[in-house]
Amino acid sequence: MASMAKSEARKDGGIWETVKTIFWALLIAGVFRTLFFQPFWIPSGSMKDTLLIGDFLFVNKMVYGYSSHSCPMSLCPITGRLFGSEPQRGDVVVFRHPTRGDDFIKRLIGLPGDRVQMRGGVLYINGEAAPQVPNGTFTEAQAPQGPQGSVPCPSQIRGASEGQCVAERLTETLPNGVSHDVLNLTDNGPGDNTPEFTVPEGNYFFMGDNRDNSGDSRWPASAGGVGMVPAEYLIGRADRIMFSSAGKSLLYFWTWRADRFFKAVD
Repeated sequence: MASMAKSEARKDGGIWETVKTIFWALLIAGVFRTLFFQPFWIPSGSMKDTLLIGDFLFVNKMVYGYSSHSCPMSLCPITGRLFGSEPQRGDVVVFRHPTRGDDFIKRLIGLPGDRVQMRGGVLYINGEAAPQVPNGTFTEAQAPQGPQGSVPCPSQIRGASEGQCVAERLTETLPNGVSHDVLNLTDNGPGDNTPEFTVPEGNYFFMGDNRDNSGDSRWPASAGGVGMVPAEYLIGRADRIMFSSAGKSLLYFWTWRADRFFKAVD
């Protein structure tokens, strides 16, 4: 009987140790995710060809400081931003959608006080055009991608040719000298000509690099965009792609994009 009691005690102790181990592991992971780096999986093609569907990256949460939205479900008891620093024009930023609560990733184009406008597919900031230089084409198979099953060339924007979606690629240079590639699917897209937007104080203007296939600050949230994004909704900056898979599952190793592993986000 004594041996059975000892066995039961060891069993109970082992279960309790397991519970404590799991608790501390989850706590450490939660603190790491909240304060340092948050994993982010690219679900859509709005940032092509900078970011592709299936790219996996970590978001640097220290760079802009912390707000209530730094925690899952926006539960951090923070008003405004703590230890905040200003984002730079051209940063690729993850932010909380102001009305939907989803996490989005776009490029920061307009700072507080800027005037932003698209004219004929060319970006203007404070009345000056951001120079664009042709940089070849970006071609993808016209096939469903990712969990949403989206196709590279939406029929309402541009038809595919012989099963391929071919987009014009241009290198754009922002006023602070940051250069990045943008894609052009059509010369008369709905976002190619816009009113001039003035970015309010404490807000930012974001756009996707896939200019004709991105819901961003060119449209209000009620029309499928994001509108102006208040500073407290910023979560962090995307600095480097850690892993990339073109398939629906990470287990499909034949769909891994080895050339994108540890690739810097420009």
